[in-house]
Amino acid sequence: MTEDRLNLPFVGIPSFLRSPVHTDLKNLDADIAFLGVPSDEGSPWYPGARMAPRVVREMSLRYAEYGAVQTAAGIYDIDTDRHYLQYERRNQRIVDCGDVDILYTNPEGTFRNISNATSHILRAGAIPVVFGGDHAISYGVVRAFEEPISIVHFDAHLDYRPFVHGVEYANGSPMLKIGKLRHVDRMVQVGTRSIRTSKAALQESLDRGNAVVTVNRLRRDGLQSILGELPQGGKVYVSIDIDVLDLPLVPGCASAEPEGFGFEEMRQMLFAIARHCDVVGMDVVEINPMLDVRANNTSLLGAQLAIELVGRVVEQPAYLARKGRPQPPQAPPRSASAPLEAQTAPHSFA
Repeated sequence: MTEDRLNLPFVGIPSFLRSPVHTDLKNLDADIAFLGVPSDEGSPWYPGARMAPRVVREMSLRYAEYGAVQTAAGIYDIDTDRHYLQYERRNQRIVDCGDVDILYTNPEGTFRNISNATSHILRAGAIPVVFGGDHAISYGVVRAFEEPISIVHFDAHLDYRPFVHGVEYANGSPMLKIGKLRHVDRMVQVGTRSIRTSKAALQESLDRGNAVVTVNRLRRDGLQSILGELPQGGKVYVSIDIDVLDLPLVPGCASAEPEGFGFEEMRQMLFAIARHCDVVGMDVVEINPMLDVRANNTSLLGAQLAIELVGRVVEQPAYLARKGRPQPPQAPPRSASAPLEAQTAPHSFA
């Protein structure tokens, strides 16, 4: 990219945030690594989530600005009057690692590829930012971690479905599989509300020691219902099923449910986690461009959530210490004890 190019969003070859493409994972030099996992073989309903990484990349160009000078400014938040990801974008510390190779009809092989790619990213000292695909892919990502981590799982569903008829790599079972990994400590499941939730699945999750925070509980008890379940400064992996948002916000999601979180509610939860914990990885899953409106709004929301969370993650004290960079000034945090509905503006879906 040169300064004399305007680089409009509809021009050029899309990469995430117009970041450099670096598919040689054995020689990776980056701080943030975008990785696509275009697999929806675990979806028992509408297919199409496999197309999300490609469309999310295209939608992310909306946030890449139009030229080298503007791109170097980073992402500006009008509410905090702050630029985020400024250092990372100026110094090309965000890279697009392309997509995991998908071996159709061979889920074990596909998941080996997911874990291997994630392992290379982690060994390079980068934070994996992974886009599915369906939610099954989260298991392949989390399996690659070697150090103890906690999981924050945003979802309308518990994803604790048993392996019926040997169906193990399905999008209804990833948290059941992840919960069996030795290095996974606390799991906090946020946003559960579907009437398809089974009592047996809930009990199995609770018996494992997980915390289940429904939408109503979160709005009643506030952010502390999440943060109180996580160790201060502990390493956390964040998994976001886009159906945690309210149904009208995510037309491009096969598993969308009514009465989910508003977008601002979701942002503030992610920001609070980034302040409280050491976020070491994340994924966004279950975006289905084949179901979405023509403007690809669901992919746009997924891209924005990832960008905004990463923008706060790179200001974590633990992250900056690893990178040898000073801590920037922080905006005053919102109260963790006040109900979330009192901390966010009401939303209209007109």
